Amino acid sequence: MSTSLNIKKTLKDNTIFIALIVVMLFFQALITATDNGSLFSPSNIKNLINQNAYVVVLATGMLCCILTGGNIDLSVGSIVCLVGAIGGTLIVNLHWNIYVSILVCLVVGILIGAWHGMWIAYIHIPPFIVTLAGMLLWRGVALIILNGLTISPMPPKYLNLFASYIPFNADSASTIYVVTMIIAALCCAVYVIAEVISRNTKVKKGYEVPSMAGFLIKVIVICAVIMLVAHLLGQDQGLPIILVIVGVIVAIYAYYTKNTVSGRYLYALGGNAKAAKLSGVNTDKVMFFAYTNMGFLSAVAALMCVARFNSAAPTAGTNYEMDAISSCFIGGASAYGGTGKVSGAVIGAIFMGVLNNGMSILGIDANWQKAVKGLVLLLAVLFDVVSKKRKGGK
Repeated sequence: MSTSLNIKKTLKDNTIFIALIVVMLFFQALITATDNGSLFSPSNIKNLINQNAYVVVLATGMLCCILTGGNIDLSVGSIVCLVGAIGGTLIVNLHWNIYVSILVCLVVGILIGAWHGMWIAYIHIPPFIVTLAGMLLWRGVALIILNGLTISPMPPKYLNLFASYIPFNADSASTIYVVTMIIAALCCAVYVIAEVISRNTKVKKGYEVPSMAGFLIKVIVICAVIMLVAHLLGQDQGLPIILVIVGVIVAIYAYYTKNTVSGRYLYALGGNAKAAKLSGVNTDKVMFFAYTNMGFLSAVAALMCVARFNSAAPTAGTNYEMDAISSCFIGGASAYGGTGKVSGAVIGAIFMGVLNNGMSILGIDANWQKAVKGLVLLLAVLFDVVSKKRKGGK
């Protein structure tokens, strides 16, 4: 493959990442010109992470649903509200043990996901209908539990699990900075080793891999981004514990979808359900897993949101499903299923977060913000449709 083709393929494979960088630089230029601060200030980077952690978690689960054939889950926002209501009631009102309460919340999320999965996978009711019903049902149950009231505040012990920073109880700014940079360096080392092993494995199996130049550029850029973010966070309160939780979840699901047989079944189902079934794939089981998993990750997102807002409120989770769906499609997931990466969904979530944050700093009206996000989502899906038509025409 020629150098020009390699460069072209590398650019095409990283379109959304390049777009994210361009958008961030664009907002930074506008914010600087209007003297509204900086998009890259340590406190703002911390806020971006805290504000969008739940979106990344939900987008990761939503991607698994979308891979099965462009299916979505409209109930995730309501599940977040319900699980938050249960968690707040158990911890604050009933004074249950925090860890037992968290376990109950996770089990509730799994059971709700399994409920949806049963109707979708085994009764074969369309996912849109089942999750639309779930959106109404679980929101209603949450309002019944809360009785229209907000439960707050959460105990410090709970907040420390989701809203604290590493290093814990640091006594100086220099300690915070050094520890944060060391953790970032270790993350970079683990990432580089994993990428090298993955590349060598593909080469041995005869799979097509990017050029060495493209591979090195990708690794260097990502490590540079990690170190830059750590540099900024180290100047504030350190590494948010929520970022660690999100990083672990993303790493697990990225590995699962790329390197496991059951993970590849998600792609097989979305690519051609009939062919997958004839090949021996239990398509009903795959679909059941996708929606059960979505319920579990919704519960995780709920626990994170309760800690962030320090409360369980009746309005929690409003429009969260739209943020998750938008992140997946903007991140390159196909509206028809079978195509998409966890890394793309993460970048899509960050992209949406930067749009929200940048427009808020500039003081743009909330109604215009919604219009812009809707247009971005439409353009992302349009890009997917046009790309598929071009491939089909070849």
